[in-house]
Amino acid sequence: MNMEKAGSNKPGLARTLGLAVVFIWFFVGGIAHFVFTDLEMKIVPPSLPEPRLLVLVSGAFELLGALGILFTPTRRIAGWGLILLTIAVTPANIFMWQNPHLFPEVPYWALTLRLPLQLALLACIWWSTKPQKRL
Repeated sequence: MNMEKAGSNKPGLARTLGLAVVFIWFFVGGIAHFVFTDLEMKIVPPSLPEPRLLVLVSGAFELLGALGILFTPTRRIAGWGLILLTIAVTPANIFMWQNPHLFPEVPYWALTLRLPLQLALLACIWWSTKPQKRL
């Protein structure tokens, strides 16, 4: 069953919900990079230089990507940007998972669940931002 409207450029309900999830995830996350910069810097692996700069740049890209998916002409490129960004921050998620003692405020199960959820997020970004088939 095709959930997109035939011949329409508007996303169907499922895709709209996917876009909403992606938008909220990255918009809220992007803001957090600026509001909670010091906290966000804690998850940057020590092997990476300039943690403050990395947090601020990734936060800016999260906000740009979130805004980019709202508009049809920029949706696909913003989606690919968010996919690349999500892959790029994977070392931070792995660092947290490998060093749970540094993050006592986060339950270990949440750190473990974060990695497979990241795969689901990647799938959601890809699916909700891919070009729609026209019938």
